[in-house]
Amino acid sequence: MATKIPTTVITGFLGSGKTTLIRHMLANANGRKIALIINEFGDLGIDGDILTGCGDETCTSDDVMELSNGCICCTVAEDFIPTMQKLLARDVRPDHIVIETSGLALPQPLVRAFNWPEISTQVTVDGVVTVVDGKAASDGQFTHNVAAVDAQRKLDENLDHETPLSELFEDQIACADMIVVNKIDLLDDAQTTALTDRLRQDCRNGVQIVKTSMGALPVDILLGQGAGAEGDLSNRHELHHHHHDDEDGDDHHHHDHDDFESFVVTRSEITNPEEFAKQVSDVIKTHNILRLKGFASVTGKPMRLTLQAVGPRIETYFDRPLTPDEPRQTRLVVIGGAGLDRAAITAALSA
Repeated sequence: MATKIPTTVITGFLGSGKTTLIRHMLANANGRKIALIINEFGDLGIDGDILTGCGDETCTSDDVMELSNGCICCTVAEDFIPTMQKLLARDVRPDHIVIETSGLALPQPLVRAFNWPEISTQVTVDGVVTVVDGKAASDGQFTHNVAAVDAQRKLDENLDHETPLSELFEDQIACADMIVVNKIDLLDDAQTTALTDRLRQDCRNGVQIVKTSMGALPVDILLGQGAGAEGDLSNRHELHHHHHDDEDGDDHHHHDHDDFESFVVTRSEITNPEEFAKQVSDVIKTHNILRLKGFASVTGKPMRLTLQAVGPRIETYFDRPLTPDEPRQTRLVVIGGAGLDRAAITAALSA
């Protein structure tokens, strides 16, 4: 049976930094073939032009598909499903699909569309990423340009709902698997802490909150969440039945991943996969690790154990036999925010 293509839905208000986040992702795709579906608003395909011209082999013009008929969640049947079918009918399929929604779009109806028979067997929602304008949210405004959002609403003839920004923001947070607090360079430490604490109270348990500026996130954090969101709609229901907002753009400066780090922990083979998964879970919670992945040898077992963790969700399975020349050991890649206590994490994982 063919593996479903993972799809990441990126949502957020006008000016939050969605396009900049995607541009950075494409520039650091590490060989992944990524297809983009962009919910451009209006007649000028500005975002599509920017992304098509990024010059990266992962975003050729054929891999950028634009929806320009207004808010994506209002045109699922007429616009989104046919676009997905066209993408899936290609001889060479993408490794990953990324959908940039208009800021006016509620994520829930879009995620629900992945259960439509036309595409349900071929794609899955890897994760919903909500990008937050840190400065605007800290100021209680949600977007830095409310007038531009209102203008966009008036121009969208297909928009079938009106919603206060505060309610749409709550719906975007309720559906998120990851919340990206962008533009933290415009906040001081106290403002950043207050905002992330508030977001943590408003989102579901297990949702990851990451902080950045200029959308500079490592691809291994942004993609590969494995959420299967279309099968988890009851836990991410709409708090309100409307919405609004737009797309975006931002400065296009190059930023390194100074706010994130990764390192490898090597230890001896393990004796009990279930107990080790519990051990890994405890270490993740204690040290706020974003991702952890790797392989382990299990005492008395001829197969290699694969372990992948995204936040609190841990998956383990035996993937193949160990070769005679492979060392019977465990190697784990730990990814998280800058300042991880490597010694403590290494000791805890090696215990």
